[in-house]
Amino acid sequence: MKNKKVDKFFLIIVFLLIFIGTAVFISASLGILNKNANTFYSVLFNQIVLGLGLGFLGMYVALKIDYKFWRTYSFYIFLAGILVTVAVFIPSLGWEHLGAQRWIKLGPVSFQPVEILKFGFVIYFAAWLSWVKNKAQDFKYGILPLFAMLAVIALILFNQPDTKSFILITLTGISMLFISGVSMKYIALIGLGSTIVLGTLVFFTPYLQSRVKTFLDPSSDPQGSSYQIQQSLIAIGSGGVLGRGYGQSIQKFSYLPEPQGDSIFAVLGEEFGFVGGTTIIILYLLFLLRGLRIANNSPDLFSRLLVSGIVILIVAQSYMNIASVTGVFPLTGVPLVFVSHGGTALMMYLIAIGIVLNISRFSTK
Repeated sequence: MKNKKVDKFFLIIVFLLIFIGTAVFISASLGILNKNANTFYSVLFNQIVLGLGLGFLGMYVALKIDYKFWRTYSFYIFLAGILVTVAVFIPSLGWEHLGAQRWIKLGPVSFQPVEILKFGFVIYFAAWLSWVKNKAQDFKYGILPLFAMLAVIALILFNQPDTKSFILITLTGISMLFISGVSMKYIALIGLGSTIVLGTLVFFTPYLQSRVKTFLDPSSDPQGSSYQIQQSLIAIGSGGVLGRGYGQSIQKFSYLPEPQGDSIFAVLGEEFGFVGGTTIIILYLLFLLRGLRIANNSPDLFSRLLVSGIVILIVAQSYMNIASVTGVFPLTGVPLVFVSHGGTALMMYLIAIGIVLNISRFSTK
């Protein structure tokens, strides 16, 4: 039976994350203002106007669209995600930054198409598993299609290179298989295969070897590969229990690389301390639990898998960022969802939230 009201608790959690994230982002971006005012206003415009503005518009539209629409056009959305991600290799479109070819630049606007690919994958894989239903237990219909999708995605992302996005997509895909009821032996098989692929990639890729070495020994090269994690830990440690206070971070001005991006959790920890860091971690956990509750009460298999995939992708990415900045996981460069700089990512997250809210209106309870 259709419930005309969206899940208010889930919506409150999202707005809290956006409010805190925007406040921390503005503070962290002051480090850019200290160096270049034009860059500061450009970053602010990209995040607030394009990310939040277009994102809220997209969320509203997604909220109004019946979720079955996404199943009907899932293959075309996934294909579009692949094609636009491949477009980064076109010389007239692709933009290289710090040795990575991950952006498309259209005049003054640039964006990362992998964000479209991530959600395109979730939508299509949810549709596929709901089409095959119980056949997903068979290797031919469950595991093999995921291997095929991951192989195509790996071919694109490893050439950018963008290992972190491949890891996130793989984790999300495995989680969706588990939720659909696929046997644990197949889940373990995919996990083993992915580990072998990533291990081989690390063995042959110097920059990944450097990150693993830094993770194992954060003090190995304090002026080189270990610099970011060293400065992040200094920032978080100096925040103490309650933090220095909003806007009072010192590390963001001269020491933290990308304070408004990869290192933004360190700024949050320095300004709001242990209490602030714990609060944001708990909010992501509540986001996951409430999202999975919406998934569990969804009207059909597709909607259940779609909601699960979206919330798992967002939370996995957020916790990966926090784990990287605190030294619990090798540095990955993934942004902190709703907080880090990235207009494209923020817009896509909010559209995905609109999809979850739409499905929550059809709750069976």
